[in-house]
Amino acid sequence: MVRAGRWIAPCYALGLTALILAPLLRPGYLLLRDAVSTPRSYLTDTALGLGESAPRAVPQDFAVALASRLVDGGTVVKALLFVGLWLAGYGAARLVATVLPDAGLPGQLVAITVAIWNPYVAERLLQGHWSLLVGYACLPWVAVAMLGLRSGTSGLFGLVFFLALAGLTPSGLLLAAVVALACLAIPGDGPPRWWCAVAAVAITATAALPWLMALVVGSGSSRGESAGVAAFAARAEPGLGTLGSLAGLGGIWNADAVPGSRTTVFALVATAVLVGVVGLGWSTVQRVTAARPLLLLAAVTVLVLAVLATGPGLAVLRWAVDVAPGLGMLRDGQKWVALAMPGYALAGAGAVAALRDRLPPARAALACCVALVVVLPDLAWGVGGRVSPVHYPAGWAAVAAKINADPRPVAVLPADSMRHFSWSGDAPVLDPLPRWVRAEVLTTGDLNVGGQTVPGEGTHARTVQQALLSGAEPATLGVNGVGWVVTESGTDGEMGSADKTLIRLPVSYRDSDLTLYRVGGRAPKASAGPRRAALAAHLAWLAMLVVGAGGLAINLAVRHRSAGTGGSSSTAA
Repeated sequence: MVRAGRWIAPCYALGLTALILAPLLRPGYLLLRDAVSTPRSYLTDTALGLGESAPRAVPQDFAVALASRLVDGGTVVKALLFVGLWLAGYGAARLVATVLPDAGLPGQLVAITVAIWNPYVAERLLQGHWSLLVGYACLPWVAVAMLGLRSGTSGLFGLVFFLALAGLTPSGLLLAAVVALACLAIPGDGPPRWWCAVAAVAITATAALPWLMALVVGSGSSRGESAGVAAFAARAEPGLGTLGSLAGLGGIWNADAVPGSRTTVFALVATAVLVGVVGLGWSTVQRVTAARPLLLLAAVTVLVLAVLATGPGLAVLRWAVDVAPGLGMLRDGQKWVALAMPGYALAGAGAVAALRDRLPPARAALACCVALVVVLPDLAWGVGGRVSPVHYPAGWAAVAAKINADPRPVAVLPADSMRHFSWSGDAPVLDPLPRWVRAEVLTTGDLNVGGQTVPGEGTHARTVQQALLSGAEPATLGVNGVGWVVTESGTDGEMGSADKTLIRLPVSYRDSDLTLYRVGGRAPKASAGPRRAALAAHLAWLAMLVVGAGGLAINLAVRHRSAGTGGSSSTAA
């Protein structure tokens, strides 16, 4: 009976994950705002973080490019998203089992619901931040691993694996590193704090090698990012100030990437329920020494992010980004409220104990879980059907095949980073072409947010774009290293006088969706040194994943063998 009970928490987490992501079980590709999946990706310089833009999608693009050699790229992205959400819930349960064993299974189920069924997950799904959600999922596991390290049990492999997995994106790695360092405050009989701190920093630095190396040897730049600080600030929801929105794990900058139930004053009710469940258990959980650092981290995170969304806070952040351009990743303030999740999960589990005098634990857990789900009903079924797979028209594969047969730099029209395709739904999407071809696709990275244009870092791409829009001679494109021009029909964006140029170019492919023109230019031969350095950094990150996973598997096997022979093992992840 006890052994069967161990499966309830992971199965419940899997059930909630399936309820949210069920539409993605159908064939097709995730293509929604920043989420782009294609049948195949390649190890281009851009995938290694060596393009003109800052390396924001490393080693994510490297991982997908490797995996898509064996499995369809759309399946890879959907599988990682499924695993990520499931890990978030099951990790919250493991954190409760480690820190609050008295909360039992009822407390674990509430923690799972808090971690999976919340506005943060809904909004990041709608924004297409699937890899950030994988990093979010690692936070409770990193906390469990650091607790194991501090107590003297084996948490080192867990720390290696989950910090590396969170490192699919720079933001995910920084989130996980902050949680790891916060847990250093917990007393323990294991190695001294300084040793644990050095280990956490060393592991984080190794996991960060892909984007740190790209910053050093690549041509990308983060300059000019301060222009978007205000546009990407956390947003107040109806009936709530910015502080209330963040406390409810909502408030993403993009008002269009919000579930319908959060666009009315019902958001106030939903936030009251989430904060109420968390608040019920807060006083109970704060008596537990191991929980205090995560509770404090949650409170400080919400307060600091609310301050940064004010006028003075934005001014300070703008100044910081100008002084240190790499801090541009801090622009999206609401992203960092993920740091509150481990503390919220513990406090949610504590609500069961707080209600013990009024309700049996099972009923208290049921009441909390149902309340949390009911106030965010449209998270179910792909956030109300808005997260669902799409199918590419046949021309995309045909154009990609022609470019891949002769991979020269590609310019794309219309002049806009985001697309509105009739076949991909109502939401805008990033252009899929850069992730489908082995050639460099020239993109400026400019974004339009609330009517304000936030400039990207693609200076060479901007030069080529201006030449096209002005109707320049085809030779001008060749001089700038352009090998192909692709026009994508039926989407918004500026065309200018590009027809004057295009009419003088030979057409290699044309249908109702795409036209491919051959220019014949070739990019200047690049030094192989930066590419080798970037590839080595990515392989070091991949080795961390393999070593960490191997260590965890060995520990798990030892634990089961010990349990099977009647012994005991304190080995932790």
